[in-house]
Amino acid sequence: MTEERETLEADVLFVGGGPACLAGAIRLAQLVKDNGIELEDGIFVVEKAAEVGNHQLSGAILDPRALTELLPDWEKLDPPPPFEADVAGERMYYLTQGGKIRMPLPPPMQNHGNKVTSLNKLTKWLGEIAEKNEIEVLAGFPAAEILWDGTRVVGVQTGDQGIGHDGKNKANFEPGTNIKAKVTIFGEGSRGSLTKKLVAKLGLDAGCNPQIYSTGVKEVWEVPEGRIAPGDVIHTAGWPIDWETFGGSFIYGMDKNHVSLGFVVSLDAPDPFLDPHRKFQEWKSHPLVKGIIEGGKLVRYGAKTIPEGGWYSIPRPWFDGGMLVGDSAGFLNMSRLKGIHLAMKSGMLAAETAIEALEKKDPSAKVTEGYQRRLDESWLKKELYRVRNFRQPFQRGFLTGAFFAGLGTVTFGLLPWGRWTLESDHERMRKLPDAERRLAAREPDESQPEMSIKGDGTLIYDKLTDVYNSETNHEEDQPCHLVVADTDVCHNRCTYEYGNPCQYFCPANVYEMLKAEAEPAGGGDEAADGSAAAATATATSAPPRTLKINFSNCVHCKTCDIRDPYQIITWVTPEGGGGPNYTGL
Repeated sequence: MTEERETLEADVLFVGGGPACLAGAIRLAQLVKDNGIELEDGIFVVEKAAEVGNHQLSGAILDPRALTELLPDWEKLDPPPPFEADVAGERMYYLTQGGKIRMPLPPPMQNHGNKVTSLNKLTKWLGEIAEKNEIEVLAGFPAAEILWDGTRVVGVQTGDQGIGHDGKNKANFEPGTNIKAKVTIFGEGSRGSLTKKLVAKLGLDAGCNPQIYSTGVKEVWEVPEGRIAPGDVIHTAGWPIDWETFGGSFIYGMDKNHVSLGFVVSLDAPDPFLDPHRKFQEWKSHPLVKGIIEGGKLVRYGAKTIPEGGWYSIPRPWFDGGMLVGDSAGFLNMSRLKGIHLAMKSGMLAAETAIEALEKKDPSAKVTEGYQRRLDESWLKKELYRVRNFRQPFQRGFLTGAFFAGLGTVTFGLLPWGRWTLESDHERMRKLPDAERRLAAREPDESQPEMSIKGDGTLIYDKLTDVYNSETNHEEDQPCHLVVADTDVCHNRCTYEYGNPCQYFCPANVYEMLKAEAEPAGGGDEAADGSAAAATATATSAPPRTLKINFSNCVHCKTCDIRDPYQIITWVTPEGGGGPNYTGL
């Protein structure tokens, strides 16, 4: 039986309540007012979190360039932007396990004139401005499906509410709403679930480098007075990351004795046992970090992925009926570790294109293509094109990457020359060595590293404790929003080829591989020649593992959707309002 769905009409629909879509919606409202345009149905923003900003974790440095273009008098607004401090002091260190070496601060990492901000507070502030501009901001409405008219996007369908874990409607069932729009702008954040479908169906990534990602793990601490001043910024490279892995960390001094800690680890690392959360906790034990937070109190935890492929990984961001903005498109400068200003600018340029489509009554690709022209003529492209090859050399090792990153900086982006290619994250994961695969075939548990770092409750925290500090909440009786296409791959093949890396790369302990209580009949020894192929064949008679998905722990980072070596995990939207809650920080 097909459920009756309410239909809402919009002139322009923004999918996602982050800085890109909110800036775009505000800019669109300004253009409507300035040009005396009468909208038929209005401007809508849909956001999956219960409140705008709830899925935006504190700790960011904002380049205010786009904000100044959007709201030139922002310093005089009441209330003003919720900045924590102006960037005051900056340092960068290369860490060894117990020591540190002061490094020159590369020009892209210099933050003079920038603002330390809480992304949660900044997003809420933008949401309030949007509502003052008569924009309909609908929080708790996850966009679950794209509405199509042939190959034209005509809106989205929000998720159904009140479905049990068995897939059956509960007594409180409410079907999602069809929101139809003349122009639909997708800004769902990194690895957007609908953007992923959109890119695949329309082939928007044809001719592009694959997009690659990092996972950033964050904690916010309240520390004893005097440990770090508001506006102090520290970045580190080195320990505990190995030479094969791209990554680093940040420490941002915030207001009221708060400090934001973040550790960023690239998901194209070859090590199948890479655990971003564990690396983060190890890093916190370094004397530099420990000296800041020891004796303090952990107040919030979270994680998100970061698109870092650069200009050549950005898919075609326009199509019949809409556009891509922000992290969904990949507008992030990894050499600066910044994307908020680029997200906002992309949303503003999309708004300028949308107003043209409304005026011409034509949202077809021949009009939305104007978004590409606006991007190409803007400072956004100039900034990203200059570092277009920044990330690629790091796939050849940290030293190679650092050399070419420096060369690109001193030559103003002229070198590395040409267009360097990238391998996707999941393709670079290294299979277990033959010896480990043979061990896994006999005793899977014995082949695995220790699952989780042991927390001490004062400085180091295990994943479950950190998830508690993210205030993540999902209705338990609902379908699992982490869809695994074939669990047999997890139970057998992945165990012996990669050691079930989902147990490690997930920063929220969502995935567990449980050893079966009873061994299946027909066990056997590995072949006499001891070959890897024979060991793999033996795997089917070894004690299997059973996948357990603790979906209620999910902090919506999308790491699993990206790093899964078989690409059989798909993240879909859970019930509206579920997920982490970063309110107030």
